[in-house]
Amino acid sequence: MTSTLELNSGHQIPRVGFGTSALKAPAESVSAALQAGYRAVDTAQMYRNEEAVGRGLRDSAVPRDEVFITTKLNNEFHAPPDVHRTFKESLDRLGLETVDLFLIHWPMPFLDIDYVDTWKAMVELRDAGRASAIGVSNFQPEHLERIIDATDVVPAVNQIEAHPHFANNELREFSKAHGIAVEAWSPLGKGTELSEPVIRGIAERHGRTPAQVVLRWHLQRGDIVIPKTDTPARMTENLNVLNFELSAEDMADVEALDRGESGRRSPHPNEFGP
Repeated sequence: MTSTLELNSGHQIPRVGFGTSALKAPAESVSAALQAGYRAVDTAQMYRNEEAVGRGLRDSAVPRDEVFITTKLNNEFHAPPDVHRTFKESLDRLGLETVDLFLIHWPMPFLDIDYVDTWKAMVELRDAGRASAIGVSNFQPEHLERIIDATDVVPAVNQIEAHPHFANNELREFSKAHGIAVEAWSPLGKGTELSEPVIRGIAERHGRTPAQVVLRWHLQRGDIVIPKTDTPARMTENLNVLNFELSAEDMADVEALDRGESGRRSPHPNEFGP
């Protein structure tokens, strides 16, 4: 298994990235993660930590061109002029001239502003070279169909909730059928699934931790993962998942933990609004 995945934009994204939502010390954690070997960092306007993420990138001394940086549009700023304005503000906070990936964080179907118009503004940013690739987060099949039909521009990534208790397979399969890479946020299910006897048993057989088993399950399904932690030892643990393989039986056993919609921990995107 390679350590990167090629997006439909032609860019390579690391299969294992570092998430930054709700970190206690984002600058220090980002710096530590990059020094540990991570080469992708995910942030968002909503996280209010872009400035700290940028500082962590600089403090790490890892060259900018070696790190894949993602940020996301806040839900308040779907109006096309706000997309452009707040994207520039994100760059300023990060201390960067460009980002590698810019995502619409939520479709926000209850807004008066149509997310198709938001997507058109994202396309303008990409065409101007300010975001190397653009994508979406939490978009359902009907949302994806609308923006693709309206613009002929297919998102590079759909970042979605996915973990063993909520495999989100229908959306994953729809996204991939359209050439959209799937990136799992909350890939460890906020840690609650790590105590599952099935996962612990697989971990014992492989001499791995439960977190490594779950991350490996994601990777073998073909997804990108962005686990987060403030603990350096866990950073290393979460990154060290490319050098072992789960059997078909292991994969099926983890998949069997899926609870469908009852396993979802975030609001359904069609119900998430102001």
